[in-house]
Amino acid sequence: MATTDLVAEMARMIFEHFALNVPDARAMSEWYVKHLGFSVARSREEAPYTRFLTDESGRVVVELYSNPSARTLEFETEHPLTFHFAVVSRAADQDRSRLEQAGATFFVEDRLPDGTQLIMLRDPWGLPVQLCQRTNPFPDTGVNA
Repeated sequence: MATTDLVAEMARMIFEHFALNVPDARAMSEWYVKHLGFSVARSREEAPYTRFLTDESGRVVVELYSNPSARTLEFETEHPLTFHFAVVSRAADQDRSRLEQAGATFFVEDRLPDGTQLIMLRDPWGLPVQLCQRTNPFPDTGVNA
């Protein structure tokens, strides 16, 4: 194998997960399982209570843990454009209502010229969650408009 081929092969990586140190990983992961349809792929029942959450496709998307040796962000003080979870929604208005009843709070809604609807909420811990009902979904989401 030529050196350039080897370098190209080594550079192709697959995203595994995004990790967040949160105040209560157990409660937060339970909320995401119950209200966003995530599943727990792997967990640790002793501190730091790590939870690897998967989406509907079975792919790990986030690791939540509560480790007191590092600070946790005050999510509610950060603007949602700094960072947020974005999830596909097939019915953004209904999902917004359902999530607000489950403790989420509304931040802002955007309707794009192509008909895409983006609703930014905060989960009960202040972490921004965006509901994405796209007119032209990304190809790998498995969602048709």
